[in-house]
Amino acid sequence: MTGPLLKRLWIYQAERFPLAKTVPLLAVFSAASLNVSALLAGRELPGALAYGVAAVLALGLFFQMRVCDEVKDLEDDTRYRPERPIPRGLVSLGTIVWLGVAVAAAMLTLAALWSGGTLLLLLVVWGWLGLMTLEFGVPSWLKARPMLYLLSHMAIMPLIDLLLTGIEWTVAGPPSGWLWLFLALSFVNGCVLEIGRKVWAPESERDGVETYSALWGPRRAVQVWLGTVVLAFGLLVLLGTVMGHAGAFALVGALGLLAVGGSAAGFLRTSTPRWQGRVDAMAGVWVLICYATAGFLPLVLEG
Repeated sequence: MTGPLLKRLWIYQAERFPLAKTVPLLAVFSAASLNVSALLAGRELPGALAYGVAAVLALGLFFQMRVCDEVKDLEDDTRYRPERPIPRGLVSLGTIVWLGVAVAAAMLTLAALWSGGTLLLLLVVWGWLGLMTLEFGVPSWLKARPMLYLLSHMAIMPLIDLLLTGIEWTVAGPPSGWLWLFLALSFVNGCVLEIGRKVWAPESERDGVETYSALWGPRRAVQVWLGTVVLAFGLLVLLGTVMGHAGAFALVGALGLLAVGGSAAGFLRTSTPRWQGRVDAMAGVWVLICYATAGFLPLVLEG
């Protein structure tokens, strides 16, 4: 496809990495991580520069995850999803990979300037991302075990949160001993997002696209998804207990859980594309509720 590269890259981001939606979500995600790290340790919130560093690193990492997906899935995309930007020739895979490399160079510089600990944590995240891209060297074996595939890939979520919280604790002091609760919540919520986006209506299933609804059936898939949300709710309440706001965390979480349950019930009644979209959307809303509650509700309550 011809045309100015910048124009084609703009179309690419709109389809594969929509900045208008991604930037605000990652800003909340990264800011909440910094806040939780400081609040759990009983420290003052970091300065504005820390939030900027966290937001940039988070945006860079999620873009690089997209780049790695493009590399890993190129063969399947070319065969089964030719409408996507790279298979249809909008941009080349090489262009996107080199853009990812340029972003990595900027991230490396930023992390090193912030703290040596942040740089080390970034390298750990990149190491796991590289293993994920290579399917840990056993792609066929791993894909034959969907739950292990899910868990191994979602492990990157707590690693990213460890990096983001580390922007605070590598400078201000040691992390709280309770930080593991927040990292566990990140791991489970990664599963909420991943399963939620792959619960499809029967009429939406496509050859070559692996979904949990095709693997387990629509009813079982949405039940598993709801179970991960309930587990995340439990972790959120535990985190609220440690932070001294168990009741408030439970109340907000319960309201979110009711909304999630409504979407799950609707999909169980009629597994249509409309309810498929609601499950996917509600997965994102639930994760946003968790981060907003953990990272900002204590600040509101303690005023």
